[in-house]
Amino acid sequence: MPGRADVTHLLREMAAGDPHAHQQLLDLVYDELRVMARRHRAAWRQSPVGTLSLVHEAYMKLVDQTHVEWQSRGQFFTIASRAMRSVLIDNARHWQRLKREGGRERVELDDSLLVSEARSEELLALDTALANLQRVDARLGAIVECRFFGGLTVEETAGALGISPATVKRDWVAARTWLYRELHGGSPPD
Repeated sequence: MPGRADVTHLLREMAAGDPHAHQQLLDLVYDELRVMARRHRAAWRQSPVGTLSLVHEAYMKLVDQTHVEWQSRGQFFTIASRAMRSVLIDNARHWQRLKREGGRERVELDDSLLVSEARSEELLALDTALANLQRVDARLGAIVECRFFGGLTVEETAGALGISPATVKRDWVAARTWLYRELHGGSPPD
């Protein structure tokens, strides 16, 4: 796992305009981004295909963040979680658009297929529920993005959001319960 100080230093160098910082940062965080992407791929397609594409598309969204004042490694991976969510949602919307148009498009199996057609409705429903949760309680929404979309541990999430691990654990349970009720209309099973 990349060191906090190294990632933070490179983020600040990147913000200061160092032309080499982007590549050094990518070299440092690439493996961890791949682990995050693999988790997403396993959850939404049950296939390793597309992991590299998800990493690259999310990273491009990350380095294009000109309005972010980079502070820490935790902040970077929180925003990486958000970027991966965005890429997956865009892909799910693509499948839904094809479905609404009634036609099928011949597409070669490659890394551009991040979410299967079958899972796209499920992912879009989760995205809508998460957006509703974020309107009700922004911190719960941020915890879901870090834990679910980013694959961050309780401790990493606590560090990224500046709260205690106990708060993350408690809020994670509350967020999952809220999302379950939003998606399924009842109390979650024990």
